[in-house]
Amino acid sequence: MSAEMDALVANATEKLEALEAALFGLKQVRGQFTSDDGLVSVEVDSDGAMVGLALAESITGHTPADVGQLIIWACQQAAQDAGRQRSEVVATLNSAFVAPASGSVAGRAE
Repeated sequence: MSAEMDALVANATEKLEALEAALFGLKQVRGQFTSDDGLVSVEVDSDGAMVGLALAESITGHTPADVGQLIIWACQQAAQDAGRQRSEVVATLNSAFVAPASGSVAGRAE
């Protein structure tokens, strides 16, 4: 009985550590994108909120409307990058919660 309890505690501890790692990983997510011409560079957090914006000096040769559209497009690309990173973190977390194979202590048939 003690071996079963030890296995259950170890399993719960592993899952808690996986959750903590996922929370940490989600806080670290930063999506980034720089336009091919280098005019706009954007960084967004894990929620897709812009946390950084860099504009090349040569952007002044473009209309404000074009600049605005380029910034919005770059933000969308950076948000997609952040989404991919979040998906990787969640996939790693999900793998820690896959049901144990039958015959193991945690998945034993009763």
